[in-house]
Amino acid sequence: MKFGYFSDKDPIAFEQYPFRCPPWDPMPDGKKNVVILGCSHTWGVGLEPHETWAHKVSQHNTDRLRYFNLAQPGYSPEGVVRMLYRTEKSIFPKIIIICWPEISRREWYDSGNMSVPLNLLGHDEKLRHQTANTDMHVFLRSVFFAEKFAQNHGAKLIHCFADTYIDLKEHDPQLTVLEDYTLKNCWPHWDRFEARERFDKPSRARDGLHYGEEHPERFARLFLGKFGQKLR
Repeated sequence: MKFGYFSDKDPIAFEQYPFRCPPWDPMPDGKKNVVILGCSHTWGVGLEPHETWAHKVSQHNTDRLRYFNLAQPGYSPEGVVRMLYRTEKSIFPKIIIICWPEISRREWYDSGNMSVPLNLLGHDEKLRHQTANTDMHVFLRSVFFAEKFAQNHGAKLIHCFADTYIDLKEHDPQLTVLEDYTLKNCWPHWDRFEARERFDKPSRARDGLHYGEEHPERFARLFLGKFGQKLR
């Protein structure tokens, strides 16, 4: 089927996007595939590939798992879900990790390119009529379709957040979510054993906008501390 921007005949092609992961065509046998999805914070704008939280997580249990970071700079929750559905005929993921972007972002289906919609940031003039309520419901729609994909394919789905934490368990207590912590708020932190230095400036990546390496380092540790046993 193919309807406008949506198609199940169009498996994701490695050459189409600047992915930070190994190619998957041909796909070797013998391991489960893990896809990691998100926006520029997960892709790692301003960071080297080995400095991203996705790379740090991808070093876990590599005897049994292969990881594919399919995050794209500027992506919206809707864009994340469209990317997920495109893995169905190319990567066949059994574990899905989504680091959700800001929920005010939207896909815009009038880009002039019938294969790639625009991903708009929340402050874009085209979104002036959106509200916090519409943002939330559009986001929850994306969560629903991601969960249905995982359910239909027998995959594990783990949710986490780049900037703003959304309490998904308020809607479904059974969801697997990294609670309270986000890539943004996980650093700086106070710890009486190892993190007692006072910081008065945020850590920034080399582009001056995204989070510096301290954030993905601690975020990956928090993620694996909670979900390491599920990555098998």
